Amino acid sequence: MSTAARRLRIAVLNRVFSPTGGGAERYSIALVEQLAQRHEIHVFAQQIDHHWPGVSYHTVSSPLTRPRWINLLWYALTTWWATRRGFDIVHSHESTWHGQVQTVHVLPLKYNLFQARTGWRRSLRWLKVATSPRLLAYLLMEHFRFAPVPRKAVVVTSPTLKALVNQTYPSSLVSLISPGVNLPEAAMDRQAARASLALPMRGFLLAFVANDYQKKGLITVLEALKSLPVEVELAVVGNPSQAEKFQRRAELMGLTGRVHFLGQLREVSPLYQSADLLVHPTTEDTFAMVVLEAMAHGLPVVVSSERYCGIAGLLSHGVNAMILSSPTDATQLSAVLARLLDDAPVRAALSVQAREFAQQRVWPSIAAEQERMYFELLDRPT
Repeated sequence: MSTAARRLRIAVLNRVFSPTGGGAERYSIALVEQLAQRHEIHVFAQQIDHHWPGVSYHTVSSPLTRPRWINLLWYALTTWWATRRGFDIVHSHESTWHGQVQTVHVLPLKYNLFQARTGWRRSLRWLKVATSPRLLAYLLMEHFRFAPVPRKAVVVTSPTLKALVNQTYPSSLVSLISPGVNLPEAAMDRQAARASLALPMRGFLLAFVANDYQKKGLITVLEALKSLPVEVELAVVGNPSQAEKFQRRAELMGLTGRVHFLGQLREVSPLYQSADLLVHPTTEDTFAMVVLEAMAHGLPVVVSSERYCGIAGLLSHGVNAMILSSPTDATQLSAVLARLLDDAPVRAALSVQAREFAQQRVWPSIAAEQERMYFELLDRPT
């Protein structure tokens, strides 16, 4: 039977299946929406906030949400039992020992624990692992996740992450399938978009989107904002539980009234249509889907270098993005923002190139690439 005619029964494992989650969740959701047009999709999750025609949702119990490592073990065991037969493909976005396709969205724990550590420092780390059931459980799950078996594929989301995984688990056969993007169907008028979010009608607006404000560089953005003209303001979208802490920090910096915390948005497009540019000085991001989403809306983006942010390895400084050498250097960020603020032609050129970059990475083509991997695994000899 040709691949075009083969309808697969696919299980997708993602503990949180919600568009307000992080990039891993949005990646998983976008693939499901595309693949459900041709295949039978079953989602196994503990938190589900998504509905799509033809998709079957299975709620996985969570008797103990804390400690987190016990919940992950429970989720892995429960989903293994539920999907051990009856599926052509099990596609896991979580650290589990089962699943023919393992999509990795984060740095390996083994890399984080042992990178650049030798001698007695490495021995101390192993002692820490040996005395921690949590670390032992995570490392064991990760070991089996990357263990090479005949009908299995490990997928990573950026060239940077691929290099680190190959360095940490050299025996793994790693493939790269970067996230895609849905191009906006119709642009909302900027004034209307700002009104819908209760944002100022005038002035230059920066956008910041993240769930972990600390890791994604909000402090650096606030420090840079201090030196910019008062008509430059900042809209922050993400985890509302962190808003109060950073709102106080902004007020102590003298930024009262210039920083707007919008909480989590199920649909972020109105923010991208409201803003003049996206700023993302992250200290750790294996890809950064928010950058690609902003570019699809024609926003100029300022982003950390490839060392800190995976998508930067696909971008060109000054052509389709402005790339920061250091995500914690507020002076450098302020200088870049000041230049963009004063140079409309540069912003316009970045906007055009950003759209062209995003148009080459739409979700239908990414899903087709993933689909080809499924068939290749199924046709591979055991």
